[in-house]
Amino acid sequence: MQSHTATHERKTGIVIILTLLTMVAEIVFGYLSHSMALLADGYHMGTHALALGLTYTAYILIRKFSGSPRFPRGTEKIGTLTAYTSSIFLGFTGVWIILEAANRLLHPVHIIFNEAILVAFIGLTVNAACIVVMETGHADGSKHTDYNFKAAYYHILADALTSILAIVALVIGKYLGWTCLDALIGILGGALIVKWAVKLLKDTVAVLLDIKPAAQ
Repeated sequence: MQSHTATHERKTGIVIILTLLTMVAEIVFGYLSHSMALLADGYHMGTHALALGLTYTAYILIRKFSGSPRFPRGTEKIGTLTAYTSSIFLGFTGVWIILEAANRLLHPVHIIFNEAILVAFIGLTVNAACIVVMETGHADGSKHTDYNFKAAYYHILADALTSILAIVALVIGKYLGWTCLDALIGILGGALIVKWAVKLLKDTVAVLLDIKPAAQ
């Protein structure tokens, strides 16, 4: 279990570094190029770094208090509590995307397609690298589900999903003029993220409250 946690801690640390480097690069280049799209995505990366930082902090606490008499039942629930908190953040992110997309649908704005597509590709590339780093830890066959790591994985997966959907919508909007598709796909993506958040919330609440699965 300890090696299992240490591996997840190391993978989360690598992902945080990748996210922070991308955040800094996008913000700096955004200021230099006066690109609002790059600036916005840079700050968006910052919110993911914050969520991942919460995950990493939980691993530090788990390691620090491992074997401590203050935690007679072990420190596993520290990670579960962090995952519970992350699931709430993830849910709010999905709701925010839905509301913002709905507002764009009702009040269309001018889209600078080339710049927006470039930013979406940058985000997708970074998130794809992060998913590769985290994938083996997410599905390592352990009988103990690390909800802390699972929450971090969902945050990255959600960001990658929004990048893919954005690229599809932007390309179609650029060449076919279907600008409303950007907002519609945003609503779809937000709804899927909320679904993931609700599932993670239910799973973590069950662990925190020691709720046994219903009899089949």
